[in-house]
Amino acid sequence: MTTDDQQLVTPFVSEHFAALSDLDRLLAPPYDVIAEQERAALAARDKHNIVHLILPEGDGDRYRNAATTLDGWRQRGILVADPAPATYVVQQQFVVPNGQTLVRTGLIGAVVAEPFSAGRVKPHERTHAGPKQDRLALMRATHTMFESLLMLTRDPGGTLTTLLSGVTEAASWATAQLGETVIRLWRVQGAAAERLARAAGRDVLYIADGHHRFETAVAFRAEYPAAVRTLALIVPLGDPGLVVLPTHRILYGGALAENVVDRVVAHTGPVDAAMGVGAAEPGAGTCIVVFSSGRRMVLARRQGIDPGALETYDVAVRRLDVAWADACVLATLWAAATEPRVAYSSQGREVVAEVTSGRALAGVLLAPPAVADVLDVADAGAFMPQKSTYFLPKVPSGLVLLRYAAV
Repeated sequence: MTTDDQQLVTPFVSEHFAALSDLDRLLAPPYDVIAEQERAALAARDKHNIVHLILPEGDGDRYRNAATTLDGWRQRGILVADPAPATYVVQQQFVVPNGQTLVRTGLIGAVVAEPFSAGRVKPHERTHAGPKQDRLALMRATHTMFESLLMLTRDPGGTLTTLLSGVTEAASWATAQLGETVIRLWRVQGAAAERLARAAGRDVLYIADGHHRFETAVAFRAEYPAAVRTLALIVPLGDPGLVVLPTHRILYGGALAENVVDRVVAHTGPVDAAMGVGAAEPGAGTCIVVFSSGRRMVLARRQGIDPGALETYDVAVRRLDVAWADACVLATLWAAATEPRVAYSSQGREVVAEVTSGRALAGVLLAPPAVADVLDVADAGAFMPQKSTYFLPKVPSGLVLLRYAAV
C-alpha cells in the first residue's frame, strides 16, 4: 500500500451546498432507491437538488450533462469547498414501522478505495455489472463522489461512540429534513477530526449499504490513481439507532397452480392458517405467506433438516431465515406460477396490499436479520441472498461531496 493507504479513514476537503439553510430542498435519497416519479418530484423541488447530478437527464450524453451542470454550480457558488480537511458527524432521527422514534449517529470520513482482498473493508452481498457501469460513467465524467456509503464498525473499546457523543453535545453546523427523517450535521476540523477518523478506521469496516458504489470507487481508482478514497458514513455496531429491516418478497405472474399450498407446506413444516398478518410478525425461523385467495399461513422452518436447495449457500448463510425462505418457500411458489417475477419491499403493508388487491399472486413476509448475522456472513467471506437487508434510514445524497484532483 502507498502512504495514502496507510490510514483506513481520514478527514477530507469536502464540497457542500453553500445554502446550508436550504438543505431540505437540495438533498435526495441514494440514487438506487429513487423511482422515476420521485426523481421528477425531487428535480422539481429545486433546480439545484442533488438528483440533477446523481441521476442526470437531458439530450445526448447524460453523464456529460451532469459534469456541465456541476461545473456551473461551482462557478456560481452553489457548491463551495471547505477551507480545510474535516470529518462530519451525522445524526438522523427517524421512525421505524412500529412507530418508535430512533436516532442513528455516525461519522462521514474518507475511506480507502481498495479491493476486498486487502481485508479492511468487507462486503455481505454480490453486485451486478449494470449499476457499476452506470456509476463509473458518472465518476469518469464528473470526478466527484456525491454520496456517502453506509459502513459499520465494531468500534472496539467504544472510542468512536464516545467521541461522537462529545461532538453532538455542541450546536450543529447544519440541519435538514428529508422525508420523515430529521438530519443534524456537525463539521469537525483539526486534531479532533483526526481523532474521529482514526477511531472510525481502527478496525475492519463492513459495508451495510453501497456495495456497487464502493466497487465502482475501486475501479475508478484503478483508472485514476489520485482517486484514492471514497466517502462513507461509519456507524458503531452498538449505536441504538442502527436498524435493519427485512426485505419481503412479492410474487407476480399469470396464475398459481391449484395445489401450491400443499407444495409449500411439504417444503416447510407447521402451518397455522388462522394466523393473520395483522396479528403477528414473522419470528426467528418463520415466515408468513399471503395468497391472493386471501389465505395466510405462518410457516416454520423444520429443525434439524438442511434441504438440498440450501447447499448452494455458504454454511454461514444457510441458517438465515432469508436463505431458507428463498430456497424453499419462494422457489416453490416460483415453480408453481406462470410467467413468474419477483419484486421486493421493506414495507409489509405494501406486500399485503399488492396481494390482496389481486395485483400479485403471493407475498412472503420475513423477520429482519440481526446486524450481527450480517457481519458474521461478511467475516466468513460469504454473501447473503439478493435483497436480504434494508438499513434504515438511507444516507442522504448531497450532504458533503468529495472532488477528486485532476489527473
